[in-house]
Amino acid sequence: MTPSRLRSDLVRDEAVRLKPYRDSVGKLSIGVGRNLDDKGISEAEAMMLLDNDIAEHVALLDKYLPWWTTLDETRQLALANLAFNLGVGPSAEQSLGKLLTFHDTLKALQNGEYDVVANHLAVTLWAQQVGIRATRIIAAMRTGEPQSEIT
Repeated sequence: MTPSRLRSDLVRDEAVRLKPYRDSVGKLSIGVGRNLDDKGISEAEAMMLLDNDIAEHVALLDKYLPWWTTLDETRQLALANLAFNLGVGPSAEQSLGKLLTFHDTLKALQNGEYDVVANHLAVTLWAQQVGIRATRIIAAMRTGEPQSEIT
């Protein structure tokens, strides 16, 4: 058996679907017949997806907020985490993204007004929704110190 031939046959018969769908027996599936209900994905596959998502978000930050690379590493990590959680949008790449709608917060961040950034973030709906994640990101923005120890 030739694996590449089997791959071609399965793509032909199953099709490639890039968004989750219900198969003919109602199982949630994705890709080329991957049964998410019964099989799910492996940790390695989850990390591959995460790596792809990180690269996408970093590219969007580079495109829309090119100054972000001038921030110290802790604040870059905090902004990237925020971008991952909110989505970068509004753009064709991420129409549901919200980060770019935080105009005043981003301007303050670009200007190095970290207390203003932290204060703005603290009163958002996002902060209420994500709890301790917001606490960590806000503290990192305010202090420039890593906040991984806050759980």
